[in-house]
Amino acid sequence: MKIGILGGTGPQGRGLAIRLAASGHEVLIGSRSAERAEAIATEIARDSSGRILGVGNSDAAAAALVIVSVPYHGHADLLSSLTTELAGKIVVDCVNPLGFDQRGPFPLRVAAGSAAQEAQQLLPDSTVIAAFHHVSAVLLSDPTVDHFADDVLVLGEDRDAVAVVCELATAIPGARGVYAGRLRNAGQVEAFTANLIAINRRYRAHAGLAITGVS
Repeated sequence: MKIGILGGTGPQGRGLAIRLAASGHEVLIGSRSAERAEAIATEIARDSSGRILGVGNSDAAAAALVIVSVPYHGHADLLSSLTTELAGKIVVDCVNPLGFDQRGPFPLRVAAGSAAQEAQQLLPDSTVIAAFHHVSAVLLSDPTVDHFADDVLVLGEDRDAVAVVCELATAIPGARGVYAGRLRNAGQVEAFTANLIAINRRYRAHAGLAITGVS
């Protein structure tokens, strides 16, 4: 599959690109600057056996499936500019609306309920799925890490699209996709990232999330 990653030059986008390309997908890293995307793609391709190309965000949006991995403050503007390119596609939103102050990370309130629900409102002709919120960007980008004990929570309204993204999660070695409800439940999934960041800062770790009792 050809997969585009909007905001693919950021830490999460880079890590996902490395793992998806290594599993056989062709990955288009998107950025506002195609030149920056090309430079990052060349850099991270050294850590991947797959094909990674750097392009502008509009070209990345032309892929068969698109992952949104941008800072929340640019989320709405970017998606609003790509409604035509993203129509009819599965759009995987892994954006976490978070703030940081002297007391640490905290979830931001989103009028739509979550970044994923905001994306679905902005992209009525796309199928938005929420996923990949909790996998450590540091571990994703580390070529020495060859196994993850993480589960990827996948939320959405369309069962077929959820199944596609659950399968996509297996590109992360050892990980699995777990259905975690409809899109209206994405808010607490995104917000939980603040808890994970607090855990990782306190224990100097790269903790993830694993669901027990599900085979």
